[in-house]
Amino acid sequence: MNMTVDIYRALAEIEKSNESAALCTVVKSIGSTPRHVGSKMLVYPDKKFVGTVGGGDLENRVLNEALLAMGDGESRLLSYTMADPARGDPGVCGGTVEVFVEPILPPATIVVIGAGHVGKAVVHLAKWLGFRVAVSDDRPEFCNPEATPDADAYYPVPMGELPAHLKINNRTYIVITSRGSNVDAQGLPDLLEAEAAYIGVIGSKRRWLTTVKALQAKGVSEERIARVHSPMGLELNAETPEEIAVSIMAEILMLRDKGTGKPMKANKAETGGGSTAGD
Repeated sequence: MNMTVDIYRALAEIEKSNESAALCTVVKSIGSTPRHVGSKMLVYPDKKFVGTVGGGDLENRVLNEALLAMGDGESRLLSYTMADPARGDPGVCGGTVEVFVEPILPPATIVVIGAGHVGKAVVHLAKWLGFRVAVSDDRPEFCNPEATPDADAYYPVPMGELPAHLKINNRTYIVITSRGSNVDAQGLPDLLEAEAAYIGVIGSKRRWLTTVKALQAKGVSEERIARVHSPMGLELNAETPEEIAVSIMAEILMLRDKGTGKPMKANKAETGGGSTAGD
C-alpha cells in the first residue's frame, strides 16, 4: 500500500512541476506471474522508477516501452507470455501478463518571444486553447502580467538567453513575434540548438531572407535554419493582430495534430464522407 501511496504522491509532484512520466499498470494476470493486477510502476524520463510490475527482463521491457510512450505521447497495452526465454519470453513463471502504459505529459507550452500587439494576441489565444503560455521579451516593461496578461510565466531576458531560464522540449512551441530581423539573428542560434517541436518567426519573406543571411554568417547550419517556419502561420490574408494570431495557432494545431490545413469541405470530397466540427 505504501508503494502505491508513493506513486500517487509522485504523480501529484509531476503535475505540479510540469514534468513527464509514464504510469505502468498490470491490468491482467493469468496463471503464475510476478505481480498481481493493479501493481504499478511510475517511470521517469531518466529511466528511474517508483514501484514495480515484476522485475527482471519483464520490467526492463516495460521500462523501455514507457520511455517510448513519453516520446510519442501514445498509450500502449503490452502482453507477455512467461514460459520460454529461448523463444523471447521475459521469464519462466508460466503465466501471461498484460501491462497498460500511459504517458503522463505536461500541457504543451507556447513560448511567445516579443510581447508586442501580435505577441499579446497569440498569448491570449494560446491560453484560451489550453496551452501553457510563457512570454519572453528583453524589454521588462513589456514582459509582465500587467502589460501582457494571460501568461503562466514571464522571462524578461534576451532571446538567446532564454534556454538557460526555460526548459525547452518536444512539447514546446516557440512563436517569435520580435521587433526585427536583427533581434532574430542574435537570438535564434541558441534557440535552434534546443529541442522544440516548432519554431516560427513572424515577418515577410524578405525579412526572413535577411535573417537567414545573418545566421549563415554566424555559421548556423542549413539543417538548423530549415527548422524555422517563416513566414509562420496559415495563409488567411490576416491583417489584424488577432487574425494573425489565429493564423499562427492554426498552423501549430495543424502540425501538432497532423492535420492537412485543407478546408473540411475539400477533405470530405476526397474521402467521400467524414465528420465535421458540427457532427
